[in-house]
Amino acid sequence: MSKATEASSLRRLVGLFTTSLSSTTNPTITRAVTSSNYTAGVRKLQKLANKFKQSSESNKFRNSYKQAYDDTVHRLASARQFSLIDDILQHQKKYKEISEEGFVIRLMILYGKAGMFEHAQKLFDEMPELKCNRTVKSFNALLAACVHSKKFDNVEKLFEQLPEQLGIEPDLVSYNTVIKAFSEMGSLDSALSVLDTLEKKGLEPNIVTFNTLLDGLFSKGRIADGEKIWELMERKNVVPNIGSYYSKLRRLVYENKMLEAVELWEEMESKGIKPDVNSYNALIKGYCNDGNLEQVKKWYSELKKSCCLPDRFTYLTLVSFLCKKNEFEMAIEICKEAMDRRVIAGTALIHRLLKESMIEEAIQLVELGNSRFDLKLKLPK
Repeated sequence: MSKATEASSLRRLVGLFTTSLSSTTNPTITRAVTSSNYTAGVRKLQKLANKFKQSSESNKFRNSYKQAYDDTVHRLASARQFSLIDDILQHQKKYKEISEEGFVIRLMILYGKAGMFEHAQKLFDEMPELKCNRTVKSFNALLAACVHSKKFDNVEKLFEQLPEQLGIEPDLVSYNTVIKAFSEMGSLDSALSVLDTLEKKGLEPNIVTFNTLLDGLFSKGRIADGEKIWELMERKNVVPNIGSYYSKLRRLVYENKMLEAVELWEEMESKGIKPDVNSYNALIKGYCNDGNLEQVKKWYSELKKSCCLPDRFTYLTLVSFLCKKNEFEMAIEICKEAMDRRVIAGTALIHRLLKESMIEEAIQLVELGNSRFDLKLKLPK
């Protein structure tokens, strides 16, 4: 690229960032812009909450649009607008469904996913006042909200106290949730001991039980114990699924045993189990760590030919690795695809391209980012 062309390109690039660059040259302006953007964002989320409450007036919305509940709470939680979450979920108490256990369970789980366990527990305690019966299902929902909120210590306490107080008999779902909590805490021996309790209670472990244990054991490097659980699973005629294989695959990749990982992959496919995007990601990440460009390209190609779609982890891993290998053409191609799908914004690659003086390529990504994400970047000094 000639100096004149490069200068022209740089002027064009700077023009794309005029607003952000001018604000960053003055700390006072930066603070004002940040404060203004935050206030505008809060107003936007308040409007979202108000619109959600209006929509809740519809019987169809309350009963058929469960994903809208999940998406709205997730968006508010991501912005840490917990008072708005409580506002829209408390609002649901005015509707007839609040006396139905299934509806209350949905609200409890939403509180849990937002990290608001105390609110979930308060709702559980209020169920009698709301003329809603508490059964093992709502008890399980309370335990699940506890796990979602990462209050793992509370799970064992609730499990020991509430069933006797309320006359509830825990079921397999209850025990699986306790196993999950112990596993997340790293108390794997306690998690394994629940298997003995299941046997005493006449309950048979299922695929969820085994996968939770396998995930905990393999992730902590307890390979021998993991293999014993795998053998027990097969003896009990519980068929391993993609979750079972992924736990083992991820461990092999972590230990850089790539040949064994591929052999496990082939075993999985021979048994008719279809890999998911996480499985592809594990192999791609493993070969990235190994610096094996050929295998990275191969497994990304396999992923593209499958019925799975690359996700954010796939794109970020690939773009970062390809930049390290100076494979900028492929990195740009993958980044454009990701930006088209609004999965990643591509800012890291844009800055790397600028460092490599690949100005025109950077401009293309910036323009694509502006159209997809309303991107605002700062030029490196």
